[in-house]
Amino acid sequence: MKIRPLFDRIVTEPVDAEEKTKSGIVLLAKDQEKPQMATVVAVGPGGQVDGKEVTMVVKVGDKILYSKYAGSEYKVDNKTFTVMRQSDVLAVVED
Repeated sequence: MKIRPLFDRIVTEPVDAEEKTKSGIVLLAKDQEKPQMATVVAVGPGGQVDGKEVTMVVKVGDKILYSKYAGSEYKVDNKTFTVMRQSDVLAVVED
């Protein structure tokens, strides 16, 4: 199944959460924080949103940081995706 976002929405796939602390302590799944970093897998076309022209800045393949409670999570084909507005993106991570 393919997800095609509309307007100024993007679809992201979370980057795996850290399983160990910097000091080497292994964290249980329930103790891990929800990751706020994700990879963009689909981007909407932009256009008129709430009476304003929106140009999409993020692109497929970008690694992004987003606000903690951004978007809605969905499971498709046993994978978890988050659909959010481009305005929820705080930064693009460049390696």
